[in-house]
Amino acid sequence: MLSPNDDVKVMAKKSLQTSGIGKCKDCKDKSCAVSILKNQELDVLAQNSSELKIPKGEIVIREGELTTFVAYLKSGLVKEHLKGLNGKSQIIKLIKAKSYLGLSAGLSSKMSLYTYSALEDLNVCYIDLNILKKLMKDNGNFAYEILLSVSRENITNSFWFVNKNQKQIYGRCADAMLYFSKIIFEKNKFTLPITHFELAALIGTTRESVTRTLSKFKSDGILQINEKNITILNNKLLENISKNG
Repeated sequence: MLSPNDDVKVMAKKSLQTSGIGKCKDCKDKSCAVSILKNQELDVLAQNSSELKIPKGEIVIREGELTTFVAYLKSGLVKEHLKGLNGKSQIIKLIKAKSYLGLSAGLSSKMSLYTYSALEDLNVCYIDLNILKKLMKDNGNFAYEILLSVSRENITNSFWFVNKNQKQIYGRCADAMLYFSKIIFEKNKFTLPITHFELAALIGTTRESVTRTLSKFKSDGILQINEKNITILNNKLLENISKNG
């Protein structure tokens, strides 16, 4: 019996054989890298890619599977996670639209390093990995933009890892709220896309500590919290807590 992710891969492979030329030229959600490609290269990309709708809760790419595709997230929100030594899932980061999923692993490894799961309904474009590599070899500007994407991803992960290990719980929770506000949603009012348990996994603490700290932020007038709906009321104070750890 096929798993949900197997179904996705089967659909992607079938769709790759019937993709229509021209869809990449007309796409309004191109990445910076794809925008550089020439018309002929866009035609090649269109013939070797497939856009699929993936419902919330499904897996886009699974850790440990062969990397035959790179996924470009056109819309929606995804969590990148992996299993730790104790078998528990560790969230690395959240990824918003117009980002590549599995790119680092696709270029450097035969196996996917992380699992990517849909936090909401997604539009994902699966791109044949061999075609992506060929386009990179043939078009230096395209390769450069892909390299920039990988570099930004690595820098973000490095800063997040250092902050998570050097800050106390208040600093980590402040970082998380600013992360959702400034990077993921780009506004002070947002709906928390993950549970307190998942947020604890993201910042490296316990669910109880997260709940207690958010309640403290609420009582101090830093946050307004209504179930999963959060509004940052005092950005300056939250940033000070983040800075001082």
